[in-house]
Amino acid sequence: MAAAFVYVSNAQGGGDAAAWRQRLDAALGETIDLRAWPDIGDAADVAIALAWKPPPGALARFPNLKLIVSTGMGVDHLLVDPDLPPDIPIVRVIDPGLVGQMAEYAIYWTLHHHRDMETYAAQQRQRLWHDVPFTDTATRRVGVMGLGEIGADTARKLASLGFATAGWSRSPRTIEGVDCFHGADGFDAFLRRTDILIDVVPMTPQTAGLLNARAFGLLPSGAFLINMARGGHVVDHDLIAALDSGHLSGAVLDVFHVEPLPSDHPLWTHPKIKVTPHIAGPTNPRTAAESVADNVRRLRSGQALVNRIDRKAGY
Repeated sequence: MAAAFVYVSNAQGGGDAAAWRQRLDAALGETIDLRAWPDIGDAADVAIALAWKPPPGALARFPNLKLIVSTGMGVDHLLVDPDLPPDIPIVRVIDPGLVGQMAEYAIYWTLHHHRDMETYAAQQRQRLWHDVPFTDTATRRVGVMGLGEIGADTARKLASLGFATAGWSRSPRTIEGVDCFHGADGFDAFLRRTDILIDVVPMTPQTAGLLNARAFGLLPSGAFLINMARGGHVVDHDLIAALDSGHLSGAVLDVFHVEPLPSDHPLWTHPKIKVTPHIAGPTNPRTAAESVADNVRRLRSGQALVNRIDRKAGY
């Protein structure tokens, strides 16, 4: 019977095979047979695949596969594969370490913008000693787009810092201290009240291009964007136009349509854009292994899997 694990990755961000092996051994209380792509040995041995942006067609090579685990909290990187085995359950990792790191990233850039650190950095280069008029935290309206595990945690933490915090999601949510909007009807109102927009929605056909010229136009003048979800949400030329016009004051981008971001892409050099290489929330096997181990135990005992994704919904 197939029992081996395989770690299939074509990009940074999902942890490394040695760390997964060590942490899963500890979580499961056994020494597992984990093979790292492309040194997979006999593909028929493999029952469980841990995958992060696998090469197209890679997962179709395992005839006895029983479970696919996305080592990130998103699964769009799997669903784009036209040869993805159609009947194998897919679960996503719920990693409290990753959730916390994503919130850290959002909070850091929110505070960086809120406290005018770019202005002070420029003044230092010019040896200028001027204070910038301070914006009261209670009047700085932050909006978190997407209220899943990551978005809800981020919104709670921003609210605890005293920001006027709102969130938007597809369906209704209730989060203490956060003004929640939902659905298409709530999207416009959410944008109109948001000075700092933080994107953490899943990548689906419905969210592709969601941050376009119309959406940017609904944001208040001087609004700021932090995208740590997926690059496909943003229409790049619309973002650049909104920045160039002065309607948006700046943007921090951790995710892009093509990754790595091509060296000749204008986002690299735009004076109002900060670029980071998809590092907002790397998966940490130390904190993520128990989530994987739980589903491995469930698979072996015939119990229902947790955090199983809906392929049609895209998450």
